[in-house]
Amino acid sequence: MILVIVQIIVAILLCGAILLQSQGNGLSGAFGGGSQVYRSKRSIERLLVWATVVLSALFVVLSIILLIPHK
Repeated sequence: MILVIVQIIVAILLCGAILLQSQGNGLSGAFGGGSQVYRSKRSIERLLVWATVVLSALFVVLSIILLIPHK
């Protein structure tokens, strides 16, 4: 039961980290619109990327653990 609660918390944090990342031009880059301007990632953007990676890996590990039947 504790793992399910932890997984729900990780899922909510993962959704938040994904939603906080700025998308820049949105879909305009996919259709050839908009200009691509190089800029270095700021520290908060880098932190959000790493948080997303760590939270997604944690979510996958928790999902696999919860698949194992417990007696």
